[in-house]
Amino acid sequence: MGIFDEIKKKLSHEFIDIIEWLDNSNDTIVHRFERYQNEIKNNAKLIVREGQVAVFVNEGQLADVFKPGTYTLNTQNLPLLTTIKGWKYGFNSPFKAEVYFVNTRLFTDEKWGTKNPIMLSDSRFGLTEIRAFGTYSFRIIDAGKFVVDVVGTDGNFTNYEVNEHLKSLIVTRFTDTVGEANLPIELYAANTSELSETCQDVMQPEFGRVGIELEKFYIENVSMPEELKKEIFEYSRLDKLDMGKLTQFKTAKAIEAAAKNEGGTAGAGMGMGMGFVLAQQMGGMINPQMQQPAAAQVPQGAAVPPPMPVQTMYFYATNGQQMGPVGFEKLKELFANRTINKETLLWKQGMANWAALNEIEELKVFLGGNTPPPLPGA
Repeated sequence: MGIFDEIKKKLSHEFIDIIEWLDNSNDTIVHRFERYQNEIKNNAKLIVREGQVAVFVNEGQLADVFKPGTYTLNTQNLPLLTTIKGWKYGFNSPFKAEVYFVNTRLFTDEKWGTKNPIMLSDSRFGLTEIRAFGTYSFRIIDAGKFVVDVVGTDGNFTNYEVNEHLKSLIVTRFTDTVGEANLPIELYAANTSELSETCQDVMQPEFGRVGIELEKFYIENVSMPEELKKEIFEYSRLDKLDMGKLTQFKTAKAIEAAAKNEGGTAGAGMGMGMGFVLAQQMGGMINPQMQQPAAAQVPQGAAVPPPMPVQTMYFYATNGQQMGPVGFEKLKELFANRTINKETLLWKQGMANWAALNEIEELKVFLGGNTPPPLPGA
């Protein structure tokens, strides 16, 4: 063996390539292994660690993909590259190829949010706006497709770069999903879990087209303008309101206000009148012994006035809703302007059931034609 053969043998052992990547960052997704003119020697060692995939690209064309393990690069371990280069009998000279290491670990707690309000149409409130934000997690499942379709020739591709792409995709699909859901506006904030799952199912095919798996998708908050919140709260209260109970409540508040009125007997009289009305509405809940002053409290020989007449109050039904109470004169006025008629159902204190107006004796005078009989002896 000549001296030049010894030098050649020694150089071949000293310059065997070791291709590997030690990730010292927390945000790098793809790292390109830099070599002078991208030359890789025959029988170079390739080390792919857990959580990595090595992708070989030759002249812009995907060649081979290596999963975790240690490889000796030759025609047996580079079948696609060998086919591309046409090396039928092996190769001894350095070959050119770009090597990209792809981080396949799970990237968690990535933030997303709507930069601008999303316009929705609600059947009750018309056009409305909502905003939303949350988190998501993803991983690379097809390294070759991801490098070719997303990374390109970027030598150090970080999750910031991919997030900019993913966030736009998320907001677009989120907007489409909430628009097609056609839910009442208040239910978007109340059903974030179900909406998150639906959005994830809708977005996954889009992520998969570039080699990414959307592992988790969360909607943490859906917000709306404060004015709209107030309208929703008021609408919800009215929708659940019992009109009969509301009448009782307002009557009680009126009595309370009249009791605080220092305007003299007028205020006191109003308070007493409203008190009698409330007593009738509450179904005679006041103790009968409390309705009249006790005899022991009246001085002997003093004139005792008769009890104040209590006006009969009537409830009436119109359009399927309970209205009232109103007095006799008001009821007569309602009959005159045809708000009620002879078949309108009415109820007053003491009646077991509702009855038509023409069945209540004292109200038949509304119908006309009632004349008194002749005086005796006339």
